[in-house]
Amino acid sequence: MRTIRCLTHGSVKISGKVGWRILSKLLPSSISSMKAYSSTLSVIMNEKGGILDDCLITRWGEQDWYLVTNAGRRESDLAWINQIRQAFPSDSLKIDVLDGWGLLALQGPRASPILQSLLDDQSLSLDKSLFFGQSIHTTIAGTRVHIARSGYTGEDGFEISVPPGNALSFAELLANQPGVTLTGLAARDSLRLEAGMCLYGADLDESVGVAEAGLGWVVGKERSGFVGEERTRTEKGELIKRRRVGLIVEKGPPARSGALITDPSGQEIGIVTSGIPSPSLSGQNIAMAYLKSGFHKPGSNVNVLVRGKPRLAEVVKMPFVKSNYYRNSSS
Repeated sequence: MRTIRCLTHGSVKISGKVGWRILSKLLPSSISSMKAYSSTLSVIMNEKGGILDDCLITRWGEQDWYLVTNAGRRESDLAWINQIRQAFPSDSLKIDVLDGWGLLALQGPRASPILQSLLDDQSLSLDKSLFFGQSIHTTIAGTRVHIARSGYTGEDGFEISVPPGNALSFAELLANQPGVTLTGLAARDSLRLEAGMCLYGADLDESVGVAEAGLGWVVGKERSGFVGEERTRTEKGELIKRRRVGLIVEKGPPARSGALITDPSGQEIGIVTSGIPSPSLSGQNIAMAYLKSGFHKPGSNVNVLVRGKPRLAEVVKMPFVKSNYYRNSSS
């Protein structure tokens, strides 16, 4: 099945000579080495190293950057960006909030040939020139759009950014293609959980640091000077008090967000942040949780309190379902 949904997001274009300096302060990722039209997942942190939001940063050019954040964090993210920019005064700096732009996600194993058929320029081959984490500007039905080979489902697919006033017509264009189905947040949420991806407000919030969230990979090895660096650098090894893990829960009612977790003796050791009966795993109960360090290792058995009753769960590695990103096998 191929699915399409309208994403809830905030998008900002940052341009100018000091743009990369602001982003290097805002994000812990190694953005200066990014190639044009490449993207990477990252996080925005507060001064204490807590995660304010997760985001996708794309380099459009030498001095042009495109930042996509969560819609629910839009105002706080913009306020934080504007606060940071005060330390980098420059007449050349320009921060454009892309109000009204739509972001449509086309995901699934047939996403590529479907989107390919809609390109105005059929000499452009998506499968030869666009791999996971890359993007392009091109035209569809005469409208210039930004296409990123990315998504939050664990599947191959694309996120299509369209200018104001075009989201509905583009959604209808995609939905009218054979085999495409409109989906909503519930479908996306099940897929992202099966793929082991965090949802801000559930698995991430301002109290969570990158190490305990298992997101240390977003921090560039040679990076320094970014907001939240102190906690990021010191919270290692035994200093990580809790860790994000995957759980397989025994048959019965699924473990939902907020369910407490105990060790075999009944001592509270964690909490579930997301949980569903997995559609891709024939209804097997899966969950994401934070566990006290020491209980986080794969194979460990814990109890999850579901409707007040303990249910056996096993700590497992994520993703629960193998991802199918379209990568360049030659790189």
